[in-house]
Amino acid sequence: QMDEAEIDVVSGRLAPTNGTCMVMGTASTMACVSEALGITLPGTGSIPATHADRLRAAEASGARAVAMAKSGGPKPSEILTQKAFDNALTVLQAIGGSTNGLVHLSALAGRLGIEIDFDAFDQLGRTVPTLIDLKPSGAHYMEHFHWAGGVPKLLKELGDLIDGTALTVTGEPLSAAIAKAEEVPNQTIIRTRANPLQASGAMAVLYGNLAPRGAIIKQSAASPALMQHEGRAVVFDSVEDMTNRMDDPALDVTADDILVLRNAGPIGAPGMPEAGYLPIPRKLAQQGVKDMVRISDARMSGTAFGTIVLHIAPEAAIGGPLGLVRNGDRIKLDVANRSINLLVEDAELEARRKTYQPP
Repeated sequence: QMDEAEIDVVSGRLAPTNGTCMVMGTASTMACVSEALGITLPGTGSIPATHADRLRAAEASGARAVAMAKSGGPKPSEILTQKAFDNALTVLQAIGGSTNGLVHLSALAGRLGIEIDFDAFDQLGRTVPTLIDLKPSGAHYMEHFHWAGGVPKLLKELGDLIDGTALTVTGEPLSAAIAKAEEVPNQTIIRTRANPLQASGAMAVLYGNLAPRGAIIKQSAASPALMQHEGRAVVFDSVEDMTNRMDDPALDVTADDILVLRNAGPIGAPGMPEAGYLPIPRKLAQQGVKDMVRISDARMSGTAFGTIVLHIAPEAAIGGPLGLVRNGDRIKLDVANRSINLLVEDAELEARRKTYQPP
């Protein structure tokens, strides 16, 4: 239980003033990732919104943009190369970044004819540790990350995991920004690779008969006890269905079940709303349940914590297997083995597929 005064304290820390979320939400993620890409000035990705340095950064950015226009470069296509995206994806894993960051990077890369290899991204999740002790994966806030040295210090700690030869908007390689990284004595927000927040990166890519083309889980902000879990499916056919039934006292659900939301992807919703952070059913929340396995073809806010599988592909609305799940089916999640499977015989799934009509 929290009283109004405690809620005010929490609200004041999460949203103390103007600007983006003070945790590693999607906006903060993209600010850090943009700096790693080389398309923003070094050290600007984490400046608090009301700090005078934010205005100075805006002026410096404008001046640099004019200088680039006059000199004819460097051009965006010269900065946004494969190695720049590799650096950005590495940072996305290391900061405990938002799953939306992967969506945005994929879209940007696609416009340049660069393909994001999700298997390679998953491999980064196995080799790149989470180094930033920041909510929702850790304990601190964006301003603490900034005063600890921000993205330049993080890049320095990542060492040989970063390609310092990548060109940046300054006209210099990324290594120049890394060389100028501030050393802040006794800071504990940006961990070393020898003492990471977590040995693995932010995200893992899952496959299985429920996600033949893949799914994403933000493992850095999930409950370790649920990373390998088998449970009974409790299915919601749409965001509206979920809204109408989730808090019904008569809902047949236990803490060991797996909540399933479908038809919430780009086509099904339509528009892929931030619905993947399914709430804990009220009757379970009242019992003290804080997390459950939740799966969907939707996306979610980068601020969220929970054992949540997102972007299941293909989505249900275009005939994906998520549409074949029925209440009571068993589902098995195994993050270590990168799998998510519906424990139903192939023959039964084929029979369901013949009669299934996407909405």
